[in-house]
Amino acid sequence: MILTRVLLATFLAMGLINIAGAGVITTVLGTADPWLAGMPNGSTASSNDVAPAQSPAQVTGLAFAPGDALRFSSVGSTDHCDAGGCGLAGAEGDLGEGSFGHAAGAQNGIANVTALIDSLIGVFLDANQPSVAPPGLDFSTALSRDFATLSPLLSQPFYIGDGLRNDGVTVQSFLVPAGATRLFLGTMDGFDWLNNVGSLRVTVELQAVPEPGTLALVGLAFAALGFSRRRKLH
Repeated sequence: MILTRVLLATFLAMGLINIAGAGVITTVLGTADPWLAGMPNGSTASSNDVAPAQSPAQVTGLAFAPGDALRFSSVGSTDHCDAGGCGLAGAEGDLGEGSFGHAAGAQNGIANVTALIDSLIGVFLDANQPSVAPPGLDFSTALSRDFATLSPLLSQPFYIGDGLRNDGVTVQSFLVPAGATRLFLGTMDGFDWLNNVGSLRVTVELQAVPEPGTLALVGLAFAALGFSRRRKLH
């Protein structure tokens, strides 16, 4: 047991194993329009939305790099109708109302997406104002939302939902794309986020994934530990 602890402490000190921290918490208002991500004040989107009043929430305080895996969890609810008239829904979205696309399609250099109304949506950007939109993603079916790992592109909005697979237990991984320096969070609507209500309190965490060489080194170390134990038993 002492040797196990020594090995673990050594790997942690060398940076070979990373244990995900508590993460950062970001408040995402129901009025957070993903198609205003990275846009300067005064920019418009989705009919009548204007930055910064309807800008999405930027995740700050989390140092991520391309290839990192993120996980999400949230509490709270939002609705795309005045005074919650269509029914508040959690981050997974309103399954009863179904999926929608962005009425304006790709806009402000950000791709379209099809996802459950009121669901939590993310979009990665680099340090520049978005300009060229990639193809859009479609999360309109239960199968399309039941992914283990998702690898969105820059400026490509993606469904986060509650951050769990359809079993409601298994955590999903979201990989940071090449060039990404910023992450924005918003909610799904078709147009006019300005009259939406509610908020989500979203926790974003790094998922520790050791490099293959690190895994091999750890495996060798614990194999040696097992051999040492077997010798003590004889």
